Amino acid sequence: MPRDAQPIAANDVILDGLLSLGAAALVPVEALLEQARLRVAAMVTVDGRISGPAIEENQTAAHGLAWLATYVESLRQMQAWAMRLTEQGKFGEVEQLIHQIAFGEYLSQIAGGILMNQSEILRPQDLGLLPEDLRGLAAPDIGMLRQEGNTQAARLRLVALMQERRAEITVGNSGLDDELEMIREQFRRYTLDRVIPNAHEWHLKDELIPMGVIEELAEMGVFGLTIPEEFGGFGLSKASMCVVSEELSRGYIGVGSLGTRSEIAAELILAGGTEAQKEKWLPGLASGEILPTAVFTEPNTGSDLGALRTRAVKDANGDWIIKGNKTWITHAARTHVMTVLARTIPDTTDYRGLSMFLAEKTPGDDANPFPDAGISGGEIEVLGYRGMKEYTVNFDDFKVKGENLLGSEEGQGFKQLMQTFESARIQTAARAIGVAQAALDEGMQYAEDRKQFGKSLIEFPRVASKLAMMAVEIMIARQLTYFSAWQKDHDRRCDLEAGMAKLLGARVAWACADNALQIHGGNGFALEYKISRILCDARILNIFEGAAEIQAQVIARRLLG
Repeated sequence: MPRDAQPIAANDVILDGLLSLGAAALVPVEALLEQARLRVAAMVTVDGRISGPAIEENQTAAHGLAWLATYVESLRQMQAWAMRLTEQGKFGEVEQLIHQIAFGEYLSQIAGGILMNQSEILRPQDLGLLPEDLRGLAAPDIGMLRQEGNTQAARLRLVALMQERRAEITVGNSGLDDELEMIREQFRRYTLDRVIPNAHEWHLKDELIPMGVIEELAEMGVFGLTIPEEFGGFGLSKASMCVVSEELSRGYIGVGSLGTRSEIAAELILAGGTEAQKEKWLPGLASGEILPTAVFTEPNTGSDLGALRTRAVKDANGDWIIKGNKTWITHAARTHVMTVLARTIPDTTDYRGLSMFLAEKTPGDDANPFPDAGISGGEIEVLGYRGMKEYTVNFDDFKVKGENLLGSEEGQGFKQLMQTFESARIQTAARAIGVAQAALDEGMQYAEDRKQFGKSLIEFPRVASKLAMMAVEIMIARQLTYFSAWQKDHDRRCDLEAGMAKLLGARVAWACADNALQIHGGNGFALEYKISRILCDARILNIFEGAAEIQAQVIARRLLG
């Protein structure tokens, strides 16, 4: 029988050494990453310093370095996950198959071409790497993982086990503790009962998520998960936020994203607010009585926040008057407070002149979204990511109380915003995992139910292989995200890891949605099928909270130092 007729996990001799194979594989890939970093650094160094213009000129190499580093960190975290489960006696056949397929696939991509997206494949030579730099990946044991880790037989066995264990919430043990899994189960039950039966109708009708759902989420503590107890929250970990975001987004990304608004606002106030501002705003955010929205982006700036032109001028009473235009403002109408980034220091043209405001407003509705004087706007119709709606917001001498300048200090707005990026990107990665899981749920169910040529679609190897790779990459993205959350919970800088989690998670969500729609065939293109919504929802993840290209740029700058 040829070796690829059975997965590695079916061979006891190789199974016993699976973890050692993973550990051995990390050595050459880490060395390769360092070699690539040195080669790319040489491309972008001018007069002894890393040059921004040179990075742009060598953008494929720089962004490719970010992707290579993301793959290496992914393998590190998959190995760490496997080791933890082994110590707990929970590294079963499903987990073993996920581990070996992950290593087999990602090692092969590192050696031959990393998928930055469907049309951009990073080759080793793009990083300045030479054939001799890849010799470490050709060592016999590592070659075995590359050759036999991700075979059709391994994928088919994984899918067979997935079918047997459909009652389990996740494919494979997440590696989280029992308390966090209890939280997952609670929100999974809620999603099955209150979100999934209604989400597709909300999407098709482009309706706001009902206030009743928001009130229920508030009662469950969604908006105060990570806010300290002294301010009315639960003081839980970022990992708990990940689990909640995953399961709610698995039902509908709009519901899963409601907590993001409060997360960003609370982070801003906790990191940059005065004690009086914390006492005023945080309890209401935690209880859900105050719904916030983030008002940063402008029509002609996109990710270039330093170029913002909206201005705020102090009047004779010490209050602020805001004038300017914003766009892509999520959940803008029916919220109570806006975190507004505006320029307050005259004659500045970069981030140093920006300040952050906690701008109070009256909640509106579809008929009258902005009832206050000095503020107007309209809905932006979108393909997906509905439920909260997107708006343009126009400020025309809109008044903000003087006490609502965040931190009571001008020129700190961009710095204050930067302090929220880690949590925002971890949360977005978690939402991506939820959307990817939703795609797997729909794809799996359809593949089992749909009959073609006398048998279920899932019996065809290429259909099953799609489902297997969805499950594997969801676990990879999940472990990378949980690691980022762990870093954040332990007060460690994690902008690099959070960026990697967001970068990979967004790609995984899109791939899962695309493949699940392919499994549906023509029906997937029909609006009545949920997968059409999931595909549209997945697409935004590569754009907001830092587009994939911006995310890769940020990661590359950190790596190059």
